[in-house]
Amino acid sequence: MSLDISLTAIRPTEVYEANITHNLNKMAEAAGIYKVIWRPEECGVKKAGDIISALEKGLDILKSNREIMKGFAPENGWGSYGEFVVFVERYLNACRKNPDAEISVWR
Repeated sequence: MSLDISLTAIRPTEVYEANITHNLNKMAEAAGIYKVIWRPEECGVKKAGDIISALEKGLDILKSNREIMKGFAPENGWGSYGEFVVFVERYLNACRKNPDAEISVWR
């Protein structure tokens, strides 16, 4: 005879973390993704999978309107078009890999 013991716990695990300057808010707004990135709770979204479509559309807008979007870059140099595109691409990839992850933002 034997005894098997197992302790199992489910704990939150961070699967993605990023930071971007708020100076890019006008560019995000022009691409239609400001609220889902900075204020997802106002859009009623809680899970990463809930914003995949919006991020895809926003990324398409950013890339297909490059020169227009560059015009929204902050004059103080804190933040750039290229930086924001990479940020959105990485965030989108993380959402695709972890659609059940809960979104948390700190402003």
